Order: sequence, then C-alpha cells, then structure tokens
Amino acid sequence: MFYYFKRAVLDMLSNRFLNIITIVTIALSILVVSTFVLFFENANQMIDSWNKGIRIFAYLENDFNQSALLGLKNEILTLQPIKKIRFVSKQEALELLKKDMNTRKAFLDSLKGNPLPDALEIELKSSVRKWDEIESIAERIREIALVEDVEYGEKWLGRFINVFNLFRITGYAMSSLFFMIALFITANTVRLSLYSRREEVEIMRLVGATDRFIVTPFYIEGFLQGTIGGITGLSLLFVSYLALSSGLEANSVLGLFFDINFLSLEYSIIIILFSAFLGWLGCYLSLKQFLRY
Repeated sequence: MFYYFKRAVLDMLSNRFLNIITIVTIALSILVVSTFVLFFENANQMIDSWNKGIRIFAYLENDFNQSALLGLKNEILTLQPIKKIRFVSKQEALELLKKDMNTRKAFLDSLKGNPLPDALEIELKSSVRKWDEIESIAERIREIALVEDVEYGEKWLGRFINVFNLFRITGYAMSSLFFMIALFITANTVRLSLYSRREEVEIMRLVGATDRFIVTPFYIEGFLQGTIGGITGLSLLFVSYLALSSGLEANSVLGLFFDINFLSLEYSIIIILFSAFLGWLGCYLSLKQFLRY
C-alpha cells in the first residue's frame, strides 16, 4: 500500500499543472456547496430556535387599565394552546428598548413622553409549529376587546421563508452544476495523465501487471485530489466566515439580529468525505473508459 501511495504522490508532482487545476476546481465546487450548507444550517437553527419559543405580542389600547388585566389574561388562556402570559408595562418596554439600543439611547432620553403601549407577551406551547396555527391564534387574540394590535413576526418571517426556499432551490441547482463540472475535470485530468503514460501502462500489461496494480495509484491520486480540494474549499469558507463575523461584530445593530455559526464538525467531515468521493468517482469513470481500449 505504501508503494501505491508513493507512486500516486510522485504522479501528482510530475503533473503539477493538471493536478492543480483539478484541486482548484474541486475546491471551488466545495466552496459553493459548503456555502449553501452553511446558510441552510444557520437558517434551520434560527427557525428551530424561533419555533421552540413562539411568542405573540398583543399591544393593548392606550387607555388600558391594569384592573382589567386578570380578566384579559383568563380570556386569552381559553385560546389553546397558550403556555404562559406576561404583562409588559409601557415603562418596562421603554427600559428594555434603551438597554437594547445601548449607546444610541440618547434619542429615547430626549422624548417628552413614553410612546410605547402596554403589551402582553404570549408564549405558545412547543406543540404549535405550523404557520397557519400561529396565524389563527394571533387573529383570535386580535379580535379580543382591549387588544389594539398583535405582532408575531409575520412580515419578516414570511419573507425570510420565501428567501430561504429560493436559496434552497438555487443551492441544489448550483451544487449539482459544480459537482458535474468538478467530476468532468477530474475525470479528464486522470484521462490525460493516462494517455501521457499509455506506453508505460502497455509495457506493464505486457510484463504481466494486473489492472489492479496499474489503477490503484490513480484511485489514490483521485482520492487525494478530492481530499485536498475539500480541505481547501472549507478553508476558504472559514476565512470568509471570519471576515463576515468580524464585520457583524463591528456593527452593533446587525450583531443583534444575526449570529452566524460555522459548520459543525459533523458537517465538515461529511463535506470532506464527499469531496474525496468526488475525486475518486472522477478517477473511476475515467479509468473504466480507458481500460476498455
């Protein structure tokens, strides 16, 4: 096995240009695929975290009297499935807003009055996961007396889901396209290498070398190309991730809404293995066709 591995490394070094092209192509393909995987993983985490603690904010009328709070809570609790209800006074809401805005709270301090309304923070049970169920509960709360309006992220979440679905379709299409490109270039690189060594292969056959003895170094070469390409592609993605993360941290406003995590170790290993398989598959298809002659 050491002999096969040594031959594969020497073959890669003797055909640097072709192998560099193959590795770069695989790296770019893995970069595109892993970028979409990174987006999907973070998007799914965001949606899952939102689903685990779905909250509806019911904004109360300006002349709301807290003496009616108990009756209002009991009326909302009759709408199943409600987990708990918390009253948020307009003063508490203003303090929370000042805390979130941090250094930008000077504008709020200049206000003569409190423009925020009293509100109820209504947490739904974890069993509620379908979008139409949330909409139905929110509309029923909106119809209750003393409730002026409700907010449950219907605008931004609806747009986010549409963008997420668009990226999913685009990701599948782009990943498939780059997979085919990488597979084509890998196969042709191995084929060119074989044709350049055709006489050597024919001599090896004449002296009794088996097909396994001939092709094994090429399989190892394809596997190494795929592995190096996968690691390179993930490294490029990690550098881009660090640049993006530092940019978000520098912007305190965006940092409040976006918390991007890099790919988990499990996903990274799967991508590298997929890349190695891509290199091996390109080599296999090329050798299968070449050995027919």
